[in-house]
Amino acid sequence: MKRKVAIQGVAGCFHDIAAHEYFKDDEVETIPCNTFKQLFETVKADSSIIGICAIENTIAGSLLENHHLLNESGLKVVGEHRLRIKQNLVALPGQKVEDLREVCSHPIALMQCKEFLNEHPNLVAIQAEDTALSAKEIADMGAAGKGRGAICGELAAEIYGLEVIAKSIETNKRNFTRFLICCDPWQVEEMTMGKRINKASFVFTLPHEEGSLAKTLSILSYYGLNLTKIQSLPIIGREWEYQFYVDLCFSDYLRFKQGIDAIVPLTKNLCVLGEYEESLPIPE
Repeated sequence: MKRKVAIQGVAGCFHDIAAHEYFKDDEVETIPCNTFKQLFETVKADSSIIGICAIENTIAGSLLENHHLLNESGLKVVGEHRLRIKQNLVALPGQKVEDLREVCSHPIALMQCKEFLNEHPNLVAIQAEDTALSAKEIADMGAAGKGRGAICGELAAEIYGLEVIAKSIETNKRNFTRFLICCDPWQVEEMTMGKRINKASFVFTLPHEEGSLAKTLSILSYYGLNLTKIQSLPIIGREWEYQFYVDLCFSDYLRFKQGIDAIVPLTKNLCVLGEYEESLPIPE
């Protein structure tokens, strides 16, 4: 089966890698998007396109904007994928670390490699929109790109003809990103067919009352639902009120539905963003 998948970034970026890994049994055509906002707009504009979107990283934390974009999009989450992030210093062939004057990459990638950059004061860090795009820009510069490096994955270096001159330079080797796979609601049945549905993502708001969150979480616990993440975001224009984004796992789908029904009277604007199969942990 051929899949059209919208990604944030250009060919060789981590979204590209995640898309091909998740749909490893399908032919994948990626659709590059400059921003996450454009990614969601692309999927909304063409219901045959699937989106894959980073939602959290074990070092950088949650991508807060993407929670909001997902909720506002009306798309449904139908899967997730965990990717081990290995950052590499790449440059035009024939150079060493000492030959470089500056290094470009996405701000999060630069942050993930802070210790390596501190050890090489000759490298001036320059923020860019995307890891793989940083590599592509060096390749496009030709000889003028000498003295400039990029931090990206090995696939990007391979695609753009650059050389990896320092491998796995991220400070924390337990560096993972979790991606959500989302689509138009009409595709949900096809996308989840044959999957073991044991995880859900949903969002709700709570009245500004004492104990409202504790009561909600207690009910979810009573129904045997295992919270794996809870993220609060302020509601703009409504002081001290928050939206809560929750991920939870369950072994009994009926108990999950009963738990959700039980918290409806305590919450406002509850919306289930998706029910899907939990991704397996990545081996050490």
